[in-house]
Amino acid sequence: MNRFYIPAEEPEGGSLLARLQEVARHGRTHYARHLLKTGLYAGQEKIIEALAANGPMTPGALAKGLGVRPPTITKTISRLEEQGFVARAASKEDGRQVLVQLTDAGRDVLGTMGKAIAKAEKQALKGLKKKERKQLEKILGKIEGNLVVREDKGKDDENGQD
Repeated sequence: MNRFYIPAEEPEGGSLLARLQEVARHGRTHYARHLLKTGLYAGQEKIIEALAANGPMTPGALAKGLGVRPPTITKTISRLEEQGFVARAASKEDGRQVLVQLTDAGRDVLGTMGKAIAKAEKQALKGLKKKERKQLEKILGKIEGNLVVREDKGKDDENGQD
């Protein structure tokens, strides 16, 4: 059985976390569809954004900054390089170190990427008033905070710390 199993029929009242997970899945699919129009796959935009904000970075720094494992970032960088959005070059300070940087195509896709992301969000939030959007953002922040705290506490409990 899948550890993320969600029953097809929920009991009376349902599970809010299950519903949230389902909405998030639809949101990721919708977001990815809009992003694909730019030539990017979901997840690649985070690397483009990080490089645009910080300039050339090592793959290790990208992985750490984005919270992913180095093999994942290496594979994504390779795909972006094949697509012409990034290039790898030796560091001028340390020739043994490789830096990833945006190409002209990578810089050009930033505007299109931003529009695609905005369009996806606009569609997702259609029909919500400004006040409702703010409430949703606040509620999601609280839920995230509750889950992050619990995860951190669980790690401390495993290590014998309070």
